[in-house]
This record gives sequence, C-alpha cells and structure tokens, in this order.
Amino acid sequence: MRSSGEDGNGTKPAGSSTEQYVIKDPELFARNVARMIESAGKAASAWVNPREKGEVRDSMADPMADMVKTFSKLSEYWLSDPSRALEAQTKLFSGYLDIWSNAIRRMGSDGSAAPDEPAATTDKRFRDPEWSTNAFFDFLKQAYFVTTNWANDLVRNAEGLDEHTRHKADFYVRQISQAISPSNFILTNPELFRETVASHGENLAKGMQMLAEDIAAGKGELKLRQADYTKFEVGKNLATTPGKVIARSEVAEIIQYAPATKKVLKRPLLICPPWINKFYILDLNPQKSFIAWAVEQGHSVFVISWVNPDERHGRKSWEDYIEEGLKFALDQIEKATGESEVNAIGYCVGGTLLAAALALMARQGDERIRSATFFTTQVDFTHAGDLKVFVDEDQVTALERAMGEKGYLDGTKMATAFNMLRAGDLIWPYVVNNYMRGKDPMPFDLLYWNADSTRMAAANHSYYLRNCYMKNALSRGEMMLAGQTVSLKDVTIPIYNLAAKEDHIAPARSVFTGCSFFGGDEVQFVMSGSGHIAGVVNPPALNKYQYWTGGKPVGDFDAWLAAATETPGSWWPHWHAWVAGLDERLVTARRPGARGMPVLGDAPGTYVTVRV
Repeated sequence: MRSSGEDGNGTKPAGSSTEQYVIKDPELFARNVARMIESAGKAASAWVNPREKGEVRDSMADPMADMVKTFSKLSEYWLSDPSRALEAQTKLFSGYLDIWSNAIRRMGSDGSAAPDEPAATTDKRFRDPEWSTNAFFDFLKQAYFVTTNWANDLVRNAEGLDEHTRHKADFYVRQISQAISPSNFILTNPELFRETVASHGENLAKGMQMLAEDIAAGKGELKLRQADYTKFEVGKNLATTPGKVIARSEVAEIIQYAPATKKVLKRPLLICPPWINKFYILDLNPQKSFIAWAVEQGHSVFVISWVNPDERHGRKSWEDYIEEGLKFALDQIEKATGESEVNAIGYCVGGTLLAAALALMARQGDERIRSATFFTTQVDFTHAGDLKVFVDEDQVTALERAMGEKGYLDGTKMATAFNMLRAGDLIWPYVVNNYMRGKDPMPFDLLYWNADSTRMAAANHSYYLRNCYMKNALSRGEMMLAGQTVSLKDVTIPIYNLAAKEDHIAPARSVFTGCSFFGGDEVQFVMSGSGHIAGVVNPPALNKYQYWTGGKPVGDFDAWLAAATETPGSWWPHWHAWVAGLDERLVTARRPGARGMPVLGDAPGTYVTVRV
C-alpha cells in the first residue's frame, strides 16, 4: 500500500511545488479523458435503461425526502427568531474570516503551516503533508472543518426538537459532512490531483469504467465494490467446515456439522444467525470460524441457513420463521441425535427472533431450549442506535409500499443502510479508491461477506421494524405471536448476553438494558472489544481485543463497566466454560446421516449460495 504523500508513481512530492500539479502530456491526458467520457456514457446507460424498462423504480427516494423534512424542522428553530439566525450566521462567517486571516498571514510570512484544527490532526483523510504545507489545500481543509463543526452545533443547540428528529438531523449532517469532504474530489485532494497528473488521467478512465461496471452489476443501482470478490467462493474457500444439509423447509436449511472429537457434549448446539446477512460470517475460513472452533470443543453443531427470499416468501411472517426455522431445526436435531434438550445461540436479529421464540415456547410449554446465548442482540430497542433513523411511521409505510410490489426488500437497499452507519469506513474510502484512483480493492473475506447481501421478506421485515424498533413490543411484554401475547419474563433459562464495545448496530448499552427483561436468575453479560462483527468473530489464536465481565447486569451500564474485569484476548473460551458447565455429560460423537436421517447435500448447502 502506498504511504500518504506519495504520488501515483510512489515518489514523494517535492515540497509544495506547483510543477507536480501540471499536466506533462496533454495529448495522452486528452485520450484518457475521452475514455472516461465513453465509460461515463456506459454508466449513464446502465443507470437509465432499467428505469426505462420499469425494472427499477426510485420509490425509495423517501430517505432523501425524510432528510429534507428533518432539516426543515431544524431550520424552523433557527429562522423563527431573527436574532438567533443572525447569531448562527455570524458564527459561521467569523470562522471563515479566521481562516482567511490565517491565510493572509501565511502569504506574508515564510508560508509555514497554520495550526491544524484538532480533528484534522488525527483524521486519516488529511494525512497528506500538502493539506498543511500548501496554502490552497490547507484553506479547503480548514473551511471544511469550520462548516461541518458549525452544522453539528446547529443540531446540538436546537432547542425544542424531539429526540427522534434530533437523532435524524445529527445522522444526516454526518452523512453530508462525509460526502462533501474535499478529500473525496480530484481537484480538492492533493493526493488525487498528483495521481491524476502522474498517470496522465489513466485513473479517471479506469475509475469511470469501474463505476459503469458496478452500476451494471447492481442492475441500475450502484453496487459499491469493497473487495476483490473474484478471489472467494462460498463452499470453496469460505464456509468450508465439513457438514451436511439434513433438512430443508421453505425458509431454512438445517446443517449438521461433522464432529472433530470422539466424545461430544450431550446437549447439541443450535445456531440461529441473522437473515439480514448469511450465516457464514461464523464460518469465514478455518482460522476465523466460530463453527469449526465450537466443533473442536466438543459441540454437536447445527446451524440454520436462511433462504434468500423472493416473491414466494413475501407473506412469510415471524411466526413462519419460528415454526419453519427454529422449531423445524429443533425437530431435526431430535431426529438426528435423540436429544430433546439443546443449547441455542442467536446472532443479531437471529437472536431477537430466538428471544421472541423462547417467550412463545414458554407459554406453549416447549422446554427444548435449555440455555440461550445472544451475540450482539437487542431485545429492548430504547437505545437502538443509528438504525432508528430509518424507522418511523412515514418511512416504514413507504418501505412497505415498495416491498409490496415484489414481496421483498432488495438486498442492496439494506446493505446501503448498514454501510451508511459507517460511511467513513464503508463508503467514501471505496468511492475514492475505486472511482477516483481507479484502483481495484484488495481481497478481503469479511467484505466479500458484507457485500453478499440478502433480500428481506416483506411481512417478516415489516413485523420486525414495527414491533421491535417502533413499538419496542418484545421488552414491554406486548408482542403478539401465534395469537398470544408473549413476555420475556417467562424466559427463565440461563442466558449469556454478549455485547460489543464499539457496536453501531446493537449498542452495548442497548444489549445491557435488555438483560433486565429476562425472568431467570442466571443472566450473564459480557462485553467484547471492537464492533458488531470483529467483536464476535475473534478466535483465541489471534490474541486480539479483550472482553469485560462483572456482576449482574443491573443498574447503570457505565457503573457496571467501571467495576468490570477486563481480560485480554477472545471471549470464546469464557463462553465455552459457561455453556459446558450447564451440562457436562459427554456422549459418543454424532455424525450427519446417522439414525436414518437423510442427507440432502454437503454444507454449506444451497440457500446460502443464492445471490441478489
């Protein structure tokens, strides 16, 4: 990887000389610009054609309308009082005047860099020396920080906004701030400018070609490539832990993994992953695979592999996912092993489904699940984080209209929403690298999985948004399933609740709060380092991050954390000791296909290979 401050040929720029920004071969540059324009036409065609054929409808432009409506409410506060509006404008102009004054002083001195804004000293977008040594680029950088800090202050200081509107305004300001950064544009980024000159515009031609390819790959939508996907294939070098598909319903395949030990724990282990992404995040490769590691610890591992829904699954509800997914899996486990008691794991929304199913099963007298582990799972949505920005009556109604046309939500829509939660890491660096630099992204298994998005069945997704994010019905004891009102207080089995410190999808505070709604005495809360994925997929052999354990998860989260014990490394062994200690009995290892069970194919099965 080229270090910051190098040009397209890998050489350092000579000070702030203007020569490095002068085109050396106008004819070659013009030819590359012509290639860029040709590719731009292909990109435009890839965007327009599906819309002309009616294959793509921009009915999901509602987020843009919601952003305008949110900013309108923000503007009402500042414009309703002339003195308040004048004060805000004066603050912005004062910031600009300070930058201008500093620039004038530098022109009259030796040209040394003015003091950086605090954010600029650590912001990786502005590491190139020219952002400070070149008066023009320094001016752009300082103006950017003054403007975005001012916009953030407008949100923070607006009185009378309801909390949801303030949250949305803050989120949208961050999105716009990321988008308008001068680091994102050729003429305002010294590094990109130098690379364009050094390559005679070759980067522009290649970047526009990649943009056209990515719009075509998205069938009229931009499918931003975050990795070199050609280096990976599910079942070949991803999801390779040996196992068999032993059953299949309309919504799930049930995979039983081959044992790696002669003896195994008597209780089988059932993993319920999220359907928003594919299960193989827990089986990326042998070094990172939680599934393979659990097998090696003596667990008989079964996994639900959810279907990638299409028009046929539009009416599949949460109840269907419980009956044809979770309960179906429990039935198959009993047939395959003879065991009616299992330990279960739920990850993210798979954990939310598992918690709701446990509450329902408690009402029904179904006691087959004897312990539950939740990976970064929310059962209470009071502190649900930035995803709440997309969930209110207007937006959910618009989403339901869009899903009603096909019976599902396109996977690219959900992937874009998740990428927006970390736009500075998952969107703009790739826009710059791919379309400005014209560079192919590096192979990365995690980002391949991230891009392997799934569709959302309409009824299922609508139920989730309304009952969890909007009504918070599960923790309030108001969720209706199978004609019954279910309550987490009825769930009295041992619980292991894992949160991740930097999780932007299921914030640790939210997971902690959810612990109090379970009815049993044995509720463990553990917080890992890192985020929603790396905090979970953290094999002991890597010796990375840390985890925190402490007393009962009651009271204030910050107080719990302050008193918690920090342990270096992976939480996996801590979890295994906990779950194995619940029932230490061992039996002879069970192999897929035993006890007369059919084998429908090799793991990872067929459902997981269906791509959007």
